[in-house]
Amino acid sequence: MIWKIPLLSLPLIIYNLVAFDIVGDKANGWSSPVMSLDMVSGAIWTLSVGDLLVVLALILLFVEVLKSTKVGNSSIMDHMLSTFVFIAYLVEFLLVPAAATSLFFTCMVMSLVDLMAGFSVSIRSASRDVNFGGH
Repeated sequence: MIWKIPLLSLPLIIYNLVAFDIVGDKANGWSSPVMSLDMVSGAIWTLSVGDLLVVLALILLFVEVLKSTKVGNSSIMDHMLSTFVFIAYLVEFLLVPAAATSLFFTCMVMSLVDLMAGFSVSIRSASRDVNFGGH
């Protein structure tokens, strides 16, 4: 069942939960540290909540691209839902002040890449199925 929804809607939901102070550290928001590691170089690497959201969105984008290679009747519905998710990102980015961030923009671009990849794969597969010239 989870495979039926566009997975990139999850970062959109998570972003809104943190941006509107429903969950998370209200003082630091996206810059709240999740973990820190001492590196061999002597530097300290810190993974923030925002960084973690980008990593999650990239993993989900990979899964969405794999899903787009599946051809069938459900792929049309998947493309429609992915379009709605991208439109939701775009409208929120343009109209909601809390969404006017580089983090949100990055997630929105990932949603656009998912949309374009899905349509590109479908068009490419359909063109292979069409027999031109009767040969």
